[in-house]
Amino acid sequence: MARPRRDYPAATAIRALADGEGRLALRVTPGARVEGVELAGGVVAVKVRAKPKDGEANEAVLAMLADALDVPTSRLRMLRGATGRDKLVQIVD
Repeated sequence: MARPRRDYPAATAIRALADGEGRLALRVTPGARVEGVELAGGVVAVKVRAKPKDGEANEAVLAMLADALDVPTSRLRMLRGATGRDKLVQIVD
């Protein structure tokens, strides 16, 4: 049985925050108690349970963002911020 889809902001609202080249600013909270995606002040806030160890949090962020945008993770590319909370991700068409 399929897992129920999480309650994310509309994919169109998330895409509206991307620039002309599909770049999207993220603010990530690793090790959060509750996972989710929120829109806050022109930035997409992503909270994941994964700890920032060996890239686990980055993988979780990309997977959650892909789910929220309803695209495969292969269409997302992290451009900047692999070791920080502020990240820049590009949506590749």
